[in-house]
Parts: sequence; structure tokens; C-alpha cells
Amino acid sequence: MALPEKLYALRKKSGLSQEQLAEALNVSRQAISKWEGGSAMPESDKLLVLSNYFGVSLDYLLKDGAPDAATAEAQEEHRTMRLLSLILCFGGVAALIVYGVLSILVPSVPAQISGSSIRLGRKLPAGLDAFSAALRRGHCRGRGAAAQKYETQINREVSP
Repeated sequence: MALPEKLYALRKKSGLSQEQLAEALNVSRQAISKWEGGSAMPESDKLLVLSNYFGVSLDYLLKDGAPDAATAEAQEEHRTMRLLSLILCFGGVAALIVYGVLSILVPSVPAQISGSSIRLGRKLPAGLDAFSAALRRGHCRGRGAAAQKYETQINREVSP
């Protein structure tokens, strides 16, 4: 299928008249008629506008033949992945906002969330258990080599 047939098919598929398409593209109805009749070729800037308006590639508009099924499938997969990425991104942002608001309104929420992690079923020695609780509360951060030593030991004890 050549450009004139593709333009006609895209316009009809969109349910537009030549007049409506011409108005949307800022050209005359006669220009659309000439493009669809094959007696004139759109300028490059109008080809870009047509491509964006109908949501097709310039390759599709300018190359003869049917669109490559693999290319169409790859474009659809790309759109799907982009949509999924946006959903995950906005979901993450929403979760961070909710967490931030909750931590401001209810100061005990961060402690409850950090304390809700799954325990491995091992009991820590009494001294380490108390130190572990102090670390979780943030009381022992940056206290030097001893704190780092105990933190390393706690991590070893809790790790599988």
C-alpha cells in the first residue's frame, strides 16, 4: 500500500472527513485531496504531523507494503512495558508519600514498620538483643568501632 492509500485508510479509520483532517493539520482540504489522490506529496514537516496525529511511524507512511508484524508486535510490547513502568513508578511514589505522611502524623509508624520484619527464629544473646533493639531505635549509630563490631555480630547471628 502506497502513501495515498495509507492516508485515505487512516483518515477513514479515524472517522474524519478531508475537511476535518485539513483543519487539524492546518492545510487546505484540496491538499488532503491531492495527497490521497497521489497527485502531490506532503512536505516533510506535514509527514511528521501526520505520523504523530495518526500514531504511526514515518516508516509505515513512506514505505510500500504491509507493516511488518514483528515491528508492530515490538511497538505494542514497548508501549505495554512503558505503561507498566509508569504504573510501578507512580505506585512507588504514592507509597513513599503515604509513608512520609504517616510518619509525620503518627510518629510510631516507622518503628512499627521496621519492627515488623520476619524473625529467623534464632534468639540473640541477651547483650546483643538489647544492643540490637538500641540499634533499631537509632541510639547507637556512629558510636565507633564497638558499635560496628556488635552490629556485625548481630548481622551474623540473624543471617541464615
